[in-house]
Amino acid sequence: MDAATTEAGSASAPPKLDAPELYLNRELSLLEFQRRVLDEAHDPINPLLERVKFLSIFSSNLDEFFMVRVAGLLKQVASGDQELGGDGRAASAQLQLIRQQVTQLAEASHQLWHQELRPALEKAGIRIAEFSRLTRGERAAADAFFLRNVFPVLTPLAFDGSRPFPHISNRSVNLAVVVRDPQGEEHFARVKVPDTLPQLVRVNPASTGPSTEQDTPEVVFVWLEQLIAANLGHLFPGLKIVEAHPFRVIRDADVAIQELESDDLLETVEEAMRQRRFLAAVRLQASSGMPQKIVDILTSNLEVDPQQVYGIDNPIGFGRLAELASLNRPDLKDKPFTPFTPPIFGPECQEDIFALIRGEDILLHHPYDSFQPVVEFLRQAARDPHVLAIKMTLYRVGRNSPVVAALLEASENGKQVAALVELKARFDEESNIEWARTLEDAGVHVVYGVVGLKVHSKIALVVRQEGDAIRRYLHLGTGNYNPSTARLYTDLGLLTCDEELAEDATYFFNALTGYSAKRVPEKLLVAPMNLTEKLEELIKREIKLQKNGEEGRLIFKMNALEDPKMIGLLYRASQAGVRVDLLVRGFCCLRPGVPGVSENIRVTSIVGRFLEHSRIYYFRNGGAEELYLGSADLMRRSLRHRVEIIFPVKSFSLIGRLKQLLSIYLADEAKARYLGSDGQYTRSPKRNEPDAVNSQAWFLGHPDLPTQRHGDTEKTGDGRRG
Repeated sequence: MDAATTEAGSASAPPKLDAPELYLNRELSLLEFQRRVLDEAHDPINPLLERVKFLSIFSSNLDEFFMVRVAGLLKQVASGDQELGGDGRAASAQLQLIRQQVTQLAEASHQLWHQELRPALEKAGIRIAEFSRLTRGERAAADAFFLRNVFPVLTPLAFDGSRPFPHISNRSVNLAVVVRDPQGEEHFARVKVPDTLPQLVRVNPASTGPSTEQDTPEVVFVWLEQLIAANLGHLFPGLKIVEAHPFRVIRDADVAIQELESDDLLETVEEAMRQRRFLAAVRLQASSGMPQKIVDILTSNLEVDPQQVYGIDNPIGFGRLAELASLNRPDLKDKPFTPFTPPIFGPECQEDIFALIRGEDILLHHPYDSFQPVVEFLRQAARDPHVLAIKMTLYRVGRNSPVVAALLEASENGKQVAALVELKARFDEESNIEWARTLEDAGVHVVYGVVGLKVHSKIALVVRQEGDAIRRYLHLGTGNYNPSTARLYTDLGLLTCDEELAEDATYFFNALTGYSAKRVPEKLLVAPMNLTEKLEELIKREIKLQKNGEEGRLIFKMNALEDPKMIGLLYRASQAGVRVDLLVRGFCCLRPGVPGVSENIRVTSIVGRFLEHSRIYYFRNGGAEELYLGSADLMRRSLRHRVEIIFPVKSFSLIGRLKQLLSIYLADEAKARYLGSDGQYTRSPKRNEPDAVNSQAWFLGHPDLPTQRHGDTEKTGDGRRG
C-alpha cells in the first residue's frame, strides 16, 4: 500500500471524496493494463502462439500509449499548462513515473522473449534466428530473397551538408548506418526497413514469408532489418560499412481538428491526417548497442529529449510478431470456434427477420453469437420493398464492410438512407473518409459528425411500412458495426421494435442530421443530453434504498472508469453500504478498499482471449431490477464530449440472462485480476486449479446464455408488441 493510501486510511475521519489521494493516476493505471496484457504472454496455460500474440498486442498498445497519452503530457509541459492529474500529479511528474514503468515493462518483455518465448518457439520448430547463426543454405536463401525482393525497394538516404536529415515516419524501423569512404572519412545514412515486406523473412531454402500451407517440421525466420544490415554492401558499393544499428520513432498522433474554423470537415480531417505524419517525435527506441554519437545525431535532428530515448535489446518492435499468426500450427493456437447462430435465426430468418423481431426482443452476445444476424437485418432492410428508410451511425466499420454494402444496396433500391460517419474515429480516419465518399457517391445522405463532439453511439434504425402503419425497427449495441472485430471483442446487441425506444431513436437521428430542437429522450440515455443526470439519479436511488433498509446493489461493466463525479458517487454508495462490483477491463482511477470510503467496492479486470468491450449497468432497485447496455464508459470524454447511447433492457428474461452473464464474469478466477487500494492488480490463488472459472471459456461452451429464445416476450416496461 502506498503512502497516499496509508494516509487516506489512517486519518481519523475519511478524506473528502475529491481528495487527490483517492484517485489513481490515469496514465499509470493504463500502463497497469498493459502489464496485464503482458502477463497473458507470460502465462504458460495459453498456447504458445497466443502468448506471442499477446506480446505483439502489448507492444502495439504501448506504441499507441506514447502516440496519444505521452504526447498529450509532453504538449502540456511544453505549453506551461499547470493542470494536475486527478491524483494531484503534474504532467512532468507523471512523465517521470511513466518512464520508470515503461523501462521496467520493456525489460520484462525482452526478457520474456529471449528467455521463454523464443526458446519455446525453437523447440516447437519455429526458429527466429540471428543472421550470423544461419546455415549456409539458409543464408543463401536469405540473400537471394534480399536481392530479388528487398534491394529494389530500399532507398538509402545520406545526411550531410548538402542533404538534409530525412523524415522518419511514425512506427517505422530504420537502420542508422555509418560508412567510411576510400579517403577514410565517415558518413551517416539512414535506411528504412520497408513495412510493405514481411518483417520476418522465412529462410528455409526456397521459402520466404510465413506459410499458410502445411509447414515443414522446422521453419526458420530472420528479422528483415538483420537481413538488410548483412547486405548493406549492395547499397553502398565502394564504401566500408562501419556499423549499423536499428532504431524506431514513435510520433504524436493526437491531431487537433479545428472544427469551428472549418468550412468543410472532410477536408479538414484529411489535412489533419497529412499533418499527423510530421508531428513531433515522442519516443526514440534505439538499439542498446548504439554509440552515443549516433544517438546524438538522432536526438538533435528529431528534436527528442534524452528522457524520451529508450535503449532496447533487439528486436525492436514486437508488434511485428503478429505475422506469426499466419503459421499453420493449430497445435500452438487457441482451439478455433464457430460463432453460434441462435436457433431463433432458423430458415425463417432468411425470409423475414422483421417478423422475428416483432415477436420478441433479441439479444446477441458477440463473439459467441454470430454477427451475421445484424448483417442480415440490414441486408433484408435494403431489399425489402416495404422498408422506406435506414439510418445508422458508423464509427469503425473496417475494410470490405458488408454493413456499408447493405447501405449502398439500399440506396440503389430507392430507400432513404442516412449515415453518420464519424470522421474523427482515431486511427480510422482515412478508412472512414473513404467510406463517406463511397456512400455519398451512391446517393446516401452522409453526415460527418457533430461540431465539438465525437459520435460514438451504436444504433441503426429501419423504418418499414406495414399495412396502413409505420413500424420502426432498431439495432442498439455496445460495439462497432464491424464483423471482423465482432469475432475478437465481447459485445452485446439488441434487436427490437419497441415503440418508446424507436420514438427516441427518431428524434436522436433528427438531432444529428438536422436542426431539431433539443428533446430529452424518454427511455434512451444519450450523452451529453441526459446520460450523466440519469446515471447519477440511478446511483443515488440505490444509496437511498440502502439507507431505507433495502439491499443496494450496483454492477457496472465497462472499458474504463475515470470520471471524477461518477467515482465520487460510487464512493458515496460504498459509504452508505451499497455493494458495488466494477468490471473494468482497462484503466480505473477509482481506488477500492480505502477504509471509510470504498471498502464495499470491488474492481475486477478480465483479460483473456477476447477483448472485453461490452458495457453493462445493473441497478437492483429494491428488487425491481433495471439493466442498461450501451456505448459509453464512465469517462469525462464519454459523458461530456461524445454522443453516446445507453439503452434499457426491458424483457424480464433478458435481464435474467444478463444477470447470469454478470455472475459468470464475477466468478472468474482464471483470467480475473483484482485491483487493490495501492493501484496494483493481483490474481486469484485458484487460477491454475482445474475447476477455476474462465468466463470466456464458459461462454464459448454456453453461447446461448444471453440470447433470447423464441416465444419469450414478457417485458418489465410498458412498451407494446404487435
